[in-house]
Amino acid sequence: MTPPLPAEFLTKHAAVRTRTVDDHMFAVDQIGHPPATFRLQLFTAPGAQPVAVVTQEEDEGQSLSNAAEQYAAEVWRRHCAESAQPPIWIEHQLLPDKQWEQMLVVVFTTTGPFQLKEPDWKAITELQVAELVGAPVDPGRGEGYRPRPPKPKPQKFYRVRWVAAFPGPKPYRAECMPDLTGWQRLARQLRPRPPARQCCWYHGGDWRRVCSTAIRLVRRAERAGVPYEDIRQAVLDDARTEGMSEWELDALNTLLADPIVLGHTGRWPAFAHASYANGQHRSQAMLEAGVRRTITLDWRSP
Repeated sequence: MTPPLPAEFLTKHAAVRTRTVDDHMFAVDQIGHPPATFRLQLFTAPGAQPVAVVTQEEDEGQSLSNAAEQYAAEVWRRHCAESAQPPIWIEHQLLPDKQWEQMLVVVFTTTGPFQLKEPDWKAITELQVAELVGAPVDPGRGEGYRPRPPKPKPQKFYRVRWVAAFPGPKPYRAECMPDLTGWQRLARQLRPRPPARQCCWYHGGDWRRVCSTAIRLVRRAERAGVPYEDIRQAVLDDARTEGMSEWELDALNTLLADPIVLGHTGRWPAFAHASYANGQHRSQAMLEAGVRRTITLDWRSP
């Protein structure tokens, strides 16, 4: 819970001010991203510290809290450069869950002209904001707000990954699936286990053939321009034509209809998997069988 604004703050700073700026799309450049935007209402009076009331929707770049120092310094530089102190900064982040929406006063440490650090937040009510500037303040985003176009959805695609680089498993429910050390993983690559065992479905067939077939047929479909959503059926049709067994077709279908999904960390996704979102039992069976590469699901930003 954000602490409330001390009563002495209003006593010190309240004054009758005039709204001199109402920029519904105030923009601040951000390296590597589109400019961040918010509504800026600036209230000024002779001899009084300016008051900036800024309002932002959820998807307008970095939030008001995360970039408070940058945003306040930019408003100070553009609109209050003659002032020795930054404007009193009041931020209003509009959120889908109105329960947590509130107005906040942010007090900074000033280290030089247009240089701010160490923001400290205090809760302020609309009535207190009106007392601070001497008139009611519109808390909304403003009629001049122009929402950003919806972001394109990431596109699914099948990615080939090295099985030996898969993450370690969580404890398995199947007794026939003990975890493998790094040396055991390497040994399975050099001397694969027999392709089939009778203990469970996961060990019931040749994952090496299934995975190599999946990679080959998926790539063939992609080269032919088959859309992602149609690749599974095209691959299964080709695999039946090649005479794959029922278990192999079933396993092939799971790779494409219920694919392995890995969580990522780090810069190099092929060697930076952190966890399984889906498919750890199949992955473990592949590791034991000495499978080198397999098909997984990934997303590509448009």
